Amino acid sequence: MEVKVLNISGKETGAKVQLPESVFGIEPNDHAIYLDVKQYLANQRQGTHKSKQRNEIAGSTRKLYKQKGTGGARAGSIKSPLFNGGGRVFGPQPRDYSFKLNKKLKSLARKSALAYKAKDNNVVVLEDFSFDTIKTKNFTSLLAALKVDTQKTLLVLPAQNNNIYLSSRNVQKTKVIAASDLNTYDVLNAGVLVLTADSVKTLEEAFAK
Repeated sequence: MEVKVLNISGKETGAKVQLPESVFGIEPNDHAIYLDVKQYLANQRQGTHKSKQRNEIAGSTRKLYKQKGTGGARAGSIKSPLFNGGGRVFGPQPRDYSFKLNKKLKSLARKSALAYKAKDNNVVVLEDFSFDTIKTKNFTSLLAALKVDTQKTLLVLPAQNNNIYLSSRNVQKTKVIAASDLNTYDVLNAGVLVLTADSVKTLEEAFAK
């Protein structure tokens, strides 16, 4: 699939980039995507939730009133889950939500996500660029020139670039990542995928391994 290369002013440079069929042209695997996104979201969870059981509540264990003759239900400790302020039955406990996925499956999921973006014509390719200074205005001007300023945008760079990253950090609905950090969730969450010419090569080399 050939895509025209644009400059940072949003105009065609006359060059074209071939999106590799081995990455952007595969038949997407929905189940692989599901598992990879599930793992990504699970890894975002701290898992520090905790409620107290009856043995952890501070309070007396004496019997509240005699067993029989009150007309009410029998009761023991004030820490019983039946009482206000008592322990909680089967409450949440700290746990680790992460789980393992095979490298090949994760690679397939990422390629599937990229293939969906290519199939929907939501891939924009820029010539390689950088900013001389850290200015949010530079980045918002770039988005406006590409006509993607109203959409969720994921910009994939061939390597970490602090000037571009810091210029984008205060812009809503936009994320800038290096090609090595590309993940299925970010690709699917974005409306438009913006690549540079070098990041296309970097992705092709990464998925060829």
